[in-house]
Amino acid sequence: MSEQRLWHEVDDYFTDRLLPDAPDDALAAALRDSDAAGLPKIAVSPLQGKLLQLLAQLQGARNILEIGTLGGYSTIWLGRALPADGRLVSLEYDPRHAEVAVRNIARAGLDKQVEVRVGPALESLPRLADENPPPFDVVFIDADKVNNPHYMEWALRLTSTGSLIVLDNVVRGGRVADPDNTDPDVLGTRAALDLIGGHPRLSGTALQTVGAKSYDGFALARVLA
Repeated sequence: MSEQRLWHEVDDYFTDRLLPDAPDDALAAALRDSDAAGLPKIAVSPLQGKLLQLLAQLQGARNILEIGTLGGYSTIWLGRALPADGRLVSLEYDPRHAEVAVRNIARAGLDKQVEVRVGPALESLPRLADENPPPFDVVFIDADKVNNPHYMEWALRLTSTGSLIVLDNVVRGGRVADPDNTDPDVLGTRAALDLIGGHPRLSGTALQTVGAKSYDGFALARVLA
């Protein structure tokens, strides 16, 4: 048995036992409609979605920022962690992706709590900051990797002490540790990791993962002050 097949089987084992009802109708429909619309098949796995939800719940999150909506699958997982008066702002570059996501989010019953903003995140983030929103309790970054350090800097501006920042896809199949790899996505990821490791306001770690999403991982950073 290949390693990748084994990873998938273990993921299925955990999903069957820990998430017997996942994906439910809304989550399954979000994936189905995203596929039908031709969106990239890069959404988080069910286990990763539940991890994001648990992290948001542990944070007691009332305000969540997501950078990179895609079809809204991770958005639904995060949105379900919010209290009734909670708010999630998700930023999506591609209007077609956003259109699919808005439908998926509404079908999940989260359209009153979740707002999808369309356009380059580095243009949306300054406008969001100008609104002086309450600090975001959780920020999930899962967009174009070359801009990861800029997204981290904005996340710091839009959070406060105790907030959690989650950065996805940091392992890049192991390429992040290859000194000869100069792919822009790898360089952006390294710069974000260096920012986390060297910033006096952040305490962070990173975890390698294997499973349905092959070989990758998350970085997590807590805002200290």
